[in-house]
Amino acid sequence: MRAIVLNGVGGTDVLELADVADPEPGPEEILVDVVATALNRADLIQRRGFYPDPDRQRLLAALERTPGVAPPPEILGMEFAGRVAALGRRATAWQVGDEVMGIVAGGAYAERLCVHERQAIAVPAGVAVADAAAIPEVFITAFDALVLQGGLGSGGWALVHAGASGVGTAAIQIAGAVGARVAVTTSTGKVDACRSLGADLVVDYKVDDFVAAVATAVPGGVDVVLDVIGGDYLDRNLDVIRVGATIVQVGVMGGGRTEVTLGKFLPKRAHLVGTVLRGRPLEEKIAVSQRFAAAMGPRFADGTLRPVIDQRFALEQVAAAHERMEANENVGKLVLDIQP
Repeated sequence: MRAIVLNGVGGTDVLELADVADPEPGPEEILVDVVATALNRADLIQRRGFYPDPDRQRLLAALERTPGVAPPPEILGMEFAGRVAALGRRATAWQVGDEVMGIVAGGAYAERLCVHERQAIAVPAGVAVADAAAIPEVFITAFDALVLQGGLGSGGWALVHAGASGVGTAAIQIAGAVGARVAVTTSTGKVDACRSLGADLVVDYKVDDFVAAVATAVPGGVDVVLDVIGGDYLDRNLDVIRVGATIVQVGVMGGGRTEVTLGKFLPKRAHLVGTVLRGRPLEEKIAVSQRFAAAMGPRFADGTLRPVIDQRFALEQVAAAHERMEANENVGKLVLDIQP
């Protein structure tokens, strides 16, 4: 099969289109013909050698105890949409030909992949399988952060940073789907895109101070903050939350180290939650995927939610896709089309 493998670490020149062996499904896995995948910022970090696939790391550790066995190639990609091609001998949840999507730790920049049958979820009715590749990672991340960990519900307020990112565009829609209101930060050229998705307050961080803007719009403070920026945003987030609110940190694009005024935490009785999907145990990934499918799957079918696709690329154009994300030019997801 064709796949994008990492030939070293560094810039986009290490992304190599290669022919590699087809994966073989384990007893409870399904083999999926991947129609499309989508980029995530973690792919760029992994390409530069800083965020390895945890499943592959465990495999490499096991292979060290088995001399003479060559390690598999390192294939990027954390989400997929496609059709079931084969079943493991104990897999019963799907049939060949079913359209599925899901999150994986790696391996989705390829024509085929294997995933546990319970980790895959159905492509929602009314969504083309090629478009569904833009759903799993960002929508599950946003749902988990806002609803499951942040407790956002009807009548609440969320603050979402990087509102035009993949996670941001998903979070805006999920907040609306649960009856909450949402404020977002974004750059000048992406303000209208965030408003069109339903954001109640859009703050152009290049022009305005989000602390002042949110404090004016939500005097009592927001219930949940979804933050992919980090850095000095953490201390400023404390200024706009209500008592008992939760800040969910899902990224550190603005820096992983910062100074925080700890005294702000005490009167706010604030909760700070750090979270990722990729490194979680299998059963946790299954649980969050299934909860998302049950709660949000029907909202795609009725049109409340939709994947936001900025641009599509062929698999061999992966370098251009990475460059567009690195330049922060995209609104929503960048999709790699792999096969019909």
